[in-house]
Amino acid sequence: MAKILVALSGGVDSAVAALRLQAQGHEVHAAYFRTWMNEEGLPFPGECPWEDDVRNAQAVAAHLKIPFEIIDLVKDYRETVVQYLVDGYQRGITPNPDIICNREMKFGVFQRRALKQGYDYIATGHYARRRVNADGTFDLLEGIDEHKDQSYFLTLLRQDQLAKALFPVGELTKPEVRKIAEDAKLPNATRKDSQGICFLGQVPVQDFLEKHIPDKDGAIVRADGKEIGRHRGLHRYTIGQRKGIGLPSNTDNEYFVVVKKDFASNTLYVAFDKPGTPGLYTDRALAHDFSWINQPVTTEQDIEVRVRYRDDTTWAHFTPQADGTAQLVFKETQRGLAAGQVLALYRDRVLLGGGVFL
Repeated sequence: MAKILVALSGGVDSAVAALRLQAQGHEVHAAYFRTWMNEEGLPFPGECPWEDDVRNAQAVAAHLKIPFEIIDLVKDYRETVVQYLVDGYQRGITPNPDIICNREMKFGVFQRRALKQGYDYIATGHYARRRVNADGTFDLLEGIDEHKDQSYFLTLLRQDQLAKALFPVGELTKPEVRKIAEDAKLPNATRKDSQGICFLGQVPVQDFLEKHIPDKDGAIVRADGKEIGRHRGLHRYTIGQRKGIGLPSNTDNEYFVVVKKDFASNTLYVAFDKPGTPGLYTDRALAHDFSWINQPVTTEQDIEVRVRYRDDTTWAHFTPQADGTAQLVFKETQRGLAAGQVLALYRDRVLLGGGVFL
């Protein structure tokens, strides 16, 4: 049997992960790690769930009678995930901190620390599956529950990270996880799922950015060049955004959406959300900075892709370029693809890896 450190978040998924590993006879320990959200007055008053997270994690560990510790990763978060988020918005891209959080923190700093302390694996409550291949390599598969699959958030993991990771609830549906928790009388069996950026909890990202990026007023311009409003700062907007622009709909109830951000002139370009609107809808894109979980995709081929977490996979023609980028021509027109957004590539429910849109 293995010695395993489970990352207890306070939620039911990681609690059931620990329960299942314990039932299999493993030596299970648990840890909750403190992040940026616990520091510097964040989250904002009335928006701080982390104390409740810790209480729930402690209660689960006590219920299972397993060792529990709180690990301080605030400095690591500040230097990697938080800085990545702020730098990305300052440069006008749309970063995905949860994906970076997983690669650099949970399966990076946290995993390395666990292995150094003598643990064989870390385990999380992600809805994803790990497969051991005949050649000793590992594949990462979508979770059984298509409605809860979280493989997209693991897109940038490396083979060495996957080798030492376990996902005990990946073979279950969410209702099954709830039932297991209730049957075992876990103290958080009925706790609601949390949402939000990994280190901010429920804090809106704009509230966070206000403390780190100064606003810079500029023009909001239509495609015909007419100025129709003012924006507070380009970092506040992303391609395809409709809410929060401050522009009314027209008489046909059509809404303005963001189609371009010009940092040279500090101009926000908008247009009505209609099929074929330039800058909003496209059938092709370039991506770079690819990371592969097992074998890289090096040949031109049709491939399944997911452009954001909540989207279904779709087909695209993938053409690698000599400079390390790749061109994707989508079978179906895509809406609101933004630079910095992470692209995940799949084959038969196996997550191959992914890249970042240019």
